[in-house]
Formats: sequence, structure tokens, C-alpha cells
Amino acid sequence: MIPELTRRRTAPARACSCPLPLPCECTYRALLRARATAMLRRTAGEPLLRNGHILAASAVLAAGLGALFWIFATRWYSAETVGTSYAALSVAALMSALGRFNLGDVLVRFVPRAGRHTGRLVLKCYAIAGVFSALAACGFLLLIPVIAPSLDFLRSPLLGTAFVIAAAGYSIFDLQDGALTGLRRTGWVLGENVIFAAAKACALAACAALAIGTGILTSWAVALVLAILIANSVLFRHAIPAHQHADREGAPMPGRVKRYATADYLGKLAGITTYTVLPLAVLAHLGAAQNAYYSLAWIIADTFNIAVLSMGFSLVVEGAHTPERLPELARRMLRHAGLLVLAATAVVVVAAPWILSLFGPDYARYGTPVLRLMAVASLPTVLIIVAIDVARVLRNLRLLIGVQAAQCVLTVGLTLVLLPRYGLAGVGLAWLLACCAVAVPLLLTLPRWMRAPEGSRA
Repeated sequence: MIPELTRRRTAPARACSCPLPLPCECTYRALLRARATAMLRRTAGEPLLRNGHILAASAVLAAGLGALFWIFATRWYSAETVGTSYAALSVAALMSALGRFNLGDVLVRFVPRAGRHTGRLVLKCYAIAGVFSALAACGFLLLIPVIAPSLDFLRSPLLGTAFVIAAAGYSIFDLQDGALTGLRRTGWVLGENVIFAAAKACALAACAALAIGTGILTSWAVALVLAILIANSVLFRHAIPAHQHADREGAPMPGRVKRYATADYLGKLAGITTYTVLPLAVLAHLGAAQNAYYSLAWIIADTFNIAVLSMGFSLVVEGAHTPERLPELARRMLRHAGLLVLAATAVVVVAAPWILSLFGPDYARYGTPVLRLMAVASLPTVLIIVAIDVARVLRNLRLLIGVQAAQCVLTVGLTLVLLPRYGLAGVGLAWLLACCAVAVPLLLTLPRWMRAPEGSRA
């Protein structure tokens, strides 16, 4: 009698009504479901992945709505207009990058610990980025006849003024995302990007209906202003006051910010230069129509990189809050982001012709090879992005600059060699070879750079 009672008390709870003895197949399935549920709950409660998922969703949704914007643009405007407009927007992004000194990523790194200095830090970054981005845009307008004659239409008084304002506005747009991310208000980053994309599409439709030739650029500027007004209302009325109230101390850190910003700016500038120079190289060698095919393929492939970059901001924020957990957080981010990108890459490689056919048959014909190559290149890029984010938390300035500079030199150099010989496919091949060349040494030295900081606090 006693053994029978013991068996009844120690046997696992039956998860089914089948007559088979325990443990049966149904019991194993129930255990797997319970473990999966527990894992999902842990993921939902982990700020690293929760905020990372929101930021990645924001990036992917913005990219998807942005692709929809370009689908409308290709329907309502010629390929030449799409190509020159995309080149102009790329240059505006470059001028913004030149002038904002990568202060958006600086805010991601330092806002979590700024305390009562948060509002002052954000406003100071806004002022610096806005002024210097506008100056960089003015300098480019003066040099257009020498370096980019195809963009001479930007030298008109109206478009020139809009170009300068857009460069400054794009800097504020980037910085407000950094501030909201550093404050862990990632939901507002998602909402802001949705507003920007929706307003951009509506403005484009209005411009097309009114037969405005510069509708692509005009719609972009209108949406940018609207997104800036809404996001900063939330930022300065709610997010920053709440953060300052929660942490009334916060250490002033102008020296640390300046040193970090200088190094991070040099590294980031290399990456932004790569993204901007390649469309101009395609435009110069192959013409506006081919640049349109390349640009749309790049927008789709870059969605993977943007999603991982956005998730990486969550790694920087959480690493700043708990630096002793940095190796654990970095490995979790690397594994999680790598699996997501692997699945997405497989889909794009197979479906590339059908995806690009949404923009038109010529986009599918000329853009499929470069899209596939750049999608595959996003796999080693995951490791590169995680290494950069770890370097930001550790303030490892040598690694921060070196990785991005090496990728820039290799990508641009290989493109200049392969583009004349292989056309658009040469650009995709250059991306893939350059990313692999940078990622392999990082993989071999992973234990050396993926470490916790020496002190208990970053």
C-alpha cells in the first residue's frame, strides 16, 4: 500500500486523458509548450529583447512603408526622376551625418545615466547638429557644379533652401530617436516612424495629383517636419521630465561625451559615406535609371541592417545600465538577431524577383542579382554591428573606429573595381566581400572584445 501511495504522489501531473503510462508523448508536448511559454515570458520581461524587438519592428515597419512610398513614386514619376530624387535624399542624409557628429548614438549611450542633465544634454546636441548640418548642406550646394552636376536643380532658391532645412531637420529626426531610445521610450520611436511614413505617402499623393515635379522631395520634407513636432512634444513634455524626476543626480560628463562623440563620429561617418557614395558612383557610371534599380534593391536589403542596428541600440542602453552583464547581453543579441536575419535572408534570396516586380519589370530584371548579394551580406553584418555596440558600451574607441573605417574602405574600393566590370551585381559582390573580410577577424577574436568593463559601472 505504501509503495502505491508513493508512486501516486511522485508521478508527474497528467497533461492528457490518454490511457498510456506516464511519461507519454502528450506529456512531453505539454512540457515543451510550458517551456516555450516560459521562454516567451522571460523574453517579454527582458528589456534587452523587448525594447530591441520594438526598435526592430519600428525599423522594419518604417522600411516597409518606405518601400510602399517608393512603389507609389515609381508609378507616378519616371525612373530618371526617382533616381535623381533618391540621390538628392542620399546627399541630404550625408550632409546631416557630417553635421550631426553622430550625436544620436551618443544620446543612446549617455542619456540613460544623465539624470537631471538629460534635457540640457539633448538640447545641446540638437543645437550643434542643426547648425552644422545646415552649414554642410550650404557647402554642398556651392560645390554641386564640381562634384555632382546631375543635382544642379537643387541650386534653385526654393529647392536650395528646402535642401538646407531638410539636412538640419533630418539631424533632429535622428537625435530624437536616440533620446527616446536612451529613455527606454521605444514605443514612441515606433509611433513616430509610422507617422513619418504615413505623412510622406499622403504628401506624395497630393504632389502627384497636383503634378508637382519635385513631389518626392517635397513630400519627404513635409513629413519630416510633422514627425519632429510630434516626437519632441512627447520628449520634452513627458519623457525627459519623468527621467529627471526618477534620477535627480546624474553626473555632468562633457569631457567623456566629447571624446566619445569624436571617435564615434569618425567611425559612423565612414559607414554613412559608404551608403551615400555608392548611389552617386552608380549614377555616374550607369545613369539615373540604373541608379533607381540599385536604390530600390538597396532599400530592401538595408532593412535587415537597420533592424539589427535598431536592436543594437537596446544592447547599448542595457549595457550602460548593467555593464557587468555586457558579455551575456551581447551573446544573446548576436544569437537572436542572427537567427532572425538568417530567416529573412532566405526569404529574400528566393523571392527577390517577385519582391522587385512590385516596382516594375525592369526593377526585377536589373535589381535581382544585387538584392540577393546584399541580402546575404547582411549575415556577417550582424556580427559587425554587435561588435560596434559592444565597443560603444566599453568606449573602446580603437575598435569603434577601426571596424567601420575598414568596412568603408573595402566596400568603396571593391565597388570601384567591380562596378565597371559587373554592373549592379558588382556593387552587391563588393558589399558581400567587404562584410566577410571584416567579420572573419571579429569572429576569431570574439572573446577578446566581447568582455565586461573593468569597473562595476560604465
